[in-house]
Amino acid sequence: MNNSKKFIGELISEAIAVAIIIFIGCSAAAMLLLYDPSPYQHAYWGVCMAWGLSVTFAIYATGSISGTHANPAVTLALALYRNFSWKKLPAYWVAQIFGGFVGAFLVYVMYYSVIDHFNLTHHITRALGGGGGVFFTSPGLTITPIHAFYNETLLTAFLVFCIFAITEVYNTAAPQANSGAFMIGLSVAAIGASAGYLEGWAINPARDFGPRLFTYIAGWGASAFPGNPVYWWVPILGPLCGGIVGGGAYQLLIRPFLERPSSSQL
Repeated sequence: MNNSKKFIGELISEAIAVAIIIFIGCSAAAMLLLYDPSPYQHAYWGVCMAWGLSVTFAIYATGSISGTHANPAVTLALALYRNFSWKKLPAYWVAQIFGGFVGAFLVYVMYYSVIDHFNLTHHITRALGGGGGVFFTSPGLTITPIHAFYNETLLTAFLVFCIFAITEVYNTAAPQANSGAFMIGLSVAAIGASAGYLEGWAINPARDFGPRLFTYIAGWGASAFPGNPVYWWVPILGPLCGGIVGGGAYQLLIRPFLERPSSSQL
């Protein structure tokens, strides 16, 4: 396979991976937000597992083609610390955001009538943000955009740290074979279970920005972009900073102390 065809395949793979994540994850968010009583009313862990398993499924579907970054923060960390090509990075980011856009469209196709019913019942409109929480994140109780930025930096740092550890070739305690995909998904679920109510645990610029662009076009307007309060930048910049911090922390604090096999063991 020539390099050009291979690269196109990688971009398609990244777009599909993010679309899978959004298709499953935002559908779970719709189940949580739009129904009364919510099927997740006393089982929030189910929402977290849906998001986590969406990541696992995405890795199984596309990992052999692009490695399933499925997250601009992961791509940035891999470029900084794991020799991923900087030339590929912008195209990967575009593909990931496009995947988020497509995933949001698919969720909308399934749930648009439920969203409209929800808004009618609660006397709100899309322009006022009604139902927007199905697609994009926003700050929760007492959380300001600046506070959310620090939270997203920290949570994404934890995620990328875990990804680096799980995929580390010299880490003998890491999951073996294909179980790594499940453990990465479980890391996402654990973050949601422990901190999801703060601001929706975006931890992925494409996860928020792709659906946010779709909803802006689909009638949510300024409530989606720039958001109220002006929030669109938080789930972009916070995770990107977190990827740098988390990847750097692993490279500095863990990787230098892992034992490498001697030449006689190779």
